[in-house]
Amino acid sequence: MIEVKELSFYVQGSRMSHSVLRCCYSRCQSRYKFLYSQSTVVSFSSTAVTTTSNRNETPSSRPAPPPIRVAITESAGRGVFATRRIGAGDTIHTAKPIASHPSLSAIDTVCYFCLKRMKTFTGSEPQGVSFCCEKCEKSSKVFYDVEKKADWLAFDDYCRLNTQPIITLQPLKLSKYQDISDWTGFLVTNVIEEKNLETSADWCKVVGLDRVRALEKEVMGRTEGMKYPLLVKRLACMVISGGAQADIIDILQPASLTPEMILKMEEGFRLLRSAFSKANIRDEHISFFTKDWYTAVLARIRINAFRIELAGGVYEDLLSLAAASVEAESAVGNAIYMLPSLYNHDCDPNTHIIWIEDAEAKLKALRDIEEGEELRICYIDASMSYDARQNILSRGFGFKCNCQRCLSGD
Repeated sequence: MIEVKELSFYVQGSRMSHSVLRCCYSRCQSRYKFLYSQSTVVSFSSTAVTTTSNRNETPSSRPAPPPIRVAITESAGRGVFATRRIGAGDTIHTAKPIASHPSLSAIDTVCYFCLKRMKTFTGSEPQGVSFCCEKCEKSSKVFYDVEKKADWLAFDDYCRLNTQPIITLQPLKLSKYQDISDWTGFLVTNVIEEKNLETSADWCKVVGLDRVRALEKEVMGRTEGMKYPLLVKRLACMVISGGAQADIIDILQPASLTPEMILKMEEGFRLLRSAFSKANIRDEHISFFTKDWYTAVLARIRINAFRIELAGGVYEDLLSLAAASVEAESAVGNAIYMLPSLYNHDCDPNTHIIWIEDAEAKLKALRDIEEGEELRICYIDASMSYDARQNILSRGFGFKCNCQRCLSGD
């Protein structure tokens, strides 16, 4: 695995540098990009590239850096491009998160650091945390030593009430089931076929009408900017402990927030600030933690965070998988990465991002990619209809997709 000590971006001679300390070359998904003129030259460079697998390797035997570069696109700001041919199925690079946090519903079933599923829960409290290994427990000190000082009950309750992760399931393929909703997904179709269900009413009886409505509500993204306050808490704890700089994600493009969104965010800021104050954390250690900082970080997390669904999840049958997806149980948490936030969207992507057993992301080529070709991922479920895709991208990410597939009306 290639370890990158520093990621640097050069814009017209000025250097914007983010030390992504001990952060593996990430795969990044960028929802929005900084918009520069087409003539602006931006290049991605890495320094101090080493391998972690064998300290005795010679420079000539070390793996080459990922075959990518960051440059300005004609229409979508920054983008990631191939520097050589990449074969279908190849792993392009991996990414460890800048910060991650388990879902509150999974907090006692996954590693509190890497989000790996735990076979057994060893904590003594209902909302206790545990770690999958000594390495993760040690690594968590950059935030957990601060977290342990505070009472998070009120803040966690706020997050439970206001956090609704977006679910991206495939749309129904069979026209006779379209009356359920175009949002309920390909999983629904499979369950209907497996159970020999004839109508949407039968489906609602099996899975539950409340679950179907919950799915639709989540897919429509009715979260109004309240999705990821837990990640803000984790970043704040990292800054307080000295494990991260307050501006660590400033390079990422923020979402556009309405005054109403900002107003609703104030409660989260107040609760988080109160938790730190009651924990007797010294004022100089939280001087960075202003309302503007909280809002700016949440605005960036809102469109750059990833919902982590582990490929290793096991369900007894399609029904339990569908039900888990409806209830967002298939997700173990959320994470934010550096380089992954630079990938542009395409409804017919040539790359995709997966998580095998923890929050370390893997970016893989879906087909052969030629040198100079832009690498693109799909931010949503690519099997959705044109109208559904445009609706979610517009409401959730703030742009109209003009990829070749959308231009063809597919």
